[in-house]
Amino acid sequence: MKNIGENVVRIEAEALRALADRIAGPMATAFQRAVELLFCCAGRVVVTGMGKSGLIARKIAATLSSTGTPALYLHPVEALHGDLGMVVRGDVVLALSASGETEEILALLATIKRLQVPLIAMTGDASSSGIARASTLAAAADVALDCSIAEEACALGLAPTASTTTMLALGDALAVTLSEKRGFKEEDFANLHPGGKLGKRLARVESLMHSGDALPRVGPQTKMPDVIYEMSRKKLGVTAVVEGEKLVGIISDGDLRRLLEKRGKDVLDLTAGEAMTKNPRTIAAGEFAATALAVMEEKKITSLMVVSGNGKLEGIVHLHDLWSTELV
Repeated sequence: MKNIGENVVRIEAEALRALADRIAGPMATAFQRAVELLFCCAGRVVVTGMGKSGLIARKIAATLSSTGTPALYLHPVEALHGDLGMVVRGDVVLALSASGETEEILALLATIKRLQVPLIAMTGDASSSGIARASTLAAAADVALDCSIAEEACALGLAPTASTTTMLALGDALAVTLSEKRGFKEEDFANLHPGGKLGKRLARVESLMHSGDALPRVGPQTKMPDVIYEMSRKKLGVTAVVEGEKLVGIISDGDLRRLLEKRGKDVLDLTAGEAMTKNPRTIAAGEFAATALAVMEEKKITSLMVVSGNGKLEGIVHLHDLWSTELV
């Protein structure tokens, strides 16, 4: 059993190696043309496939969408019964068929051509690279990408294994190339993944910070009893000291304890401006929550004031706020 499993993986790995060689060699021009068509797509990339190819098509559509290329999966049978209305001018169709002769896919060709929608085919017939007569789908496509394999990993040579792995890898190659071409960045990825662990890890400070009435703030002339009241009312263990809208300092629970130890009850006679810590550590609203956590850990503090580029106070992010991101 171990040898069978090993053999399956080796066959599929060899299929991927051959695919990489084709992308670097005889299929390079076709691959680049496919990338350009997808990059210039004014609508969405409509990915379709039947059976096991359909499952791979769903994953490719999901990968494209999550990396900056709007895409959707279209079931070819449902398309024949009304869902073909999803395809409009400006879209690009990416059709997957190991044989290039899948009837349900071929039945869509007339409408695709009528709409003048570019068609990219992923087929398993080696003829799509010009070796022999092309399949119907490859011949009809504006760009035909060769997903051919030497053999399936199935002992009977029937179950789609190496062929679907190759299609999946080629879809990933297109998606990642497009992502790079678009200049897709971490912040773009974060915006498209607001839920789940990825979204939490990539959360922005602005989505976690306290602002508005929840933000503790006092003026430099505020007396300490009122400062303490503001800190207690907002329950963050710290307050900002502002002149107008500009942050000029902070007062924390720790600052109060140290002042009490040093000056006793005379602390109550001080103003916020006299008791505050000047030039506190700050962070921008657009920074990642992970960056805020790193600063807090480095400076051994539990909160950061959030300011704009000109020093205007926008909010405060507390260590407790980072618990929901699963970073703490």
